[in-house]
Amino acid sequence: MRLFTCPNCRQTVYFDNTACGQCGTAIGYDPAANAMVAISDSSSYCANAEHGACNWIARAGGFCTACRHNETVPDISDAENLSDWQILERAKKRLFYSIIRLGLPLITRDEDSQRGLTFNFLADTNGETVMTGHHNGVITIALAEADDAERERRRAELGEPYRTLLGHFRHETAHYYWDLLVSRTDWLERCRATFGNDAADYHEALKIHYANGAPPDWPQRFVSSYASSHPWEDFAETWAHYLHIADTLETARSLGVSTEPMRDRSGELSTDVDFDPYRTTDARRLTEAWVGVSVMLNELNRSMGLPDAYPFVLSGPIVEKIDFIARLVHADRA
Repeated sequence: MRLFTCPNCRQTVYFDNTACGQCGTAIGYDPAANAMVAISDSSSYCANAEHGACNWIARAGGFCTACRHNETVPDISDAENLSDWQILERAKKRLFYSIIRLGLPLITRDEDSQRGLTFNFLADTNGETVMTGHHNGVITIALAEADDAERERRRAELGEPYRTLLGHFRHETAHYYWDLLVSRTDWLERCRATFGNDAADYHEALKIHYANGAPPDWPQRFVSSYASSHPWEDFAETWAHYLHIADTLETARSLGVSTEPMRDRSGELSTDVDFDPYRTTDARRLTEAWVGVSVMLNELNRSMGLPDAYPFVLSGPIVEKIDFIARLVHADRA
C-alpha cells in the first residue's frame, strides 16, 4: 500500500486515519483518487463511519465502495461485537484497496443477484461455531477471528503459519474471482494446466488432506501445505500470496526501500523497488524483488524476537503459478 499524506499540511497519515495528527484536519479515503481528502461535512463519510467502522467517502447517507458489499454485520449493540467488527472492517478495506488498484470487477448483489460479491460477519451463537469460507459469492468471516488469542489457537490447531485477517479476506475472495474470471471462461483450461483438475472431488480431497497431511515435497510445488489439498485451494493460496507480495512491495516502494546485503556477492538479494507492483505482469520481476524485501522483513522480525513475517519459499513452479495470477488479474476484459 502507498503512503498517504494530509491534504492540508502534507504530514504522513495512515490509511485508517479520520484526522491528521499534525493539523487536526478531518480526512477520509477517496478510492477514486487513491488519496486522503479533506472532509468538511461528516455526511461525506460512508454511513458506517458513525460506528467507527469506516473512513471512506461515499455519497451522502450511503455506503462506500467497500461497505456496499456487506450483507450481514453482527449485533453492534454488543460492545465486543462492535469492536471485533471494526477490526474486520479495517482488514477488509485493505483487501478492497488491492481489488480497486488492480481494476478487478466489483459487483454487488443488488446489481447482480447471481454474480455479486457479499460479506457476512457472523458471531458464534448457542454453541454453534461459525466457519470462515466462501459459497457462491457469499464470503462468511467468523467474528471470533478478530480476537488475537482465538486466531492464534486456530492457527496452531490447523498448522497454518500465516493466519491473519487480511489473509482470510484475500484467500476467500480468490474463490469468488475463480468463479467470476475462470469458471466457464477461456481461462479454465489454462488454469487446470497450471493448478490441476478442479473437477476432483473437493470434499474428499480435504478429508484426505486433514487425515494424511501434505505430500513431503509440497514446498517445491505449493506456496503452502494447504494449497496442496485441492486445485481450488492452490489457486486461492497463490492468489492471496500474489496480493501479499504486490501490496507489500508497493509499501516498500513508497518507503524508498533498497536492500543490498553485505554478504551478497552475486547481487541476487539486492532489491530496488522502482516499478509499480500493482501494474506489472512480469511475475519474475515481482518475485525477484520480493526475495530481497521478504528477507529484510524476516531478519527485522528475528531481531525483535518475532516469528518470520513471510515463512515461505517461492520455488520455480510456484512462481509460474503467481505468473498465471498476474496475467489473469491484468487480462483485458473490455
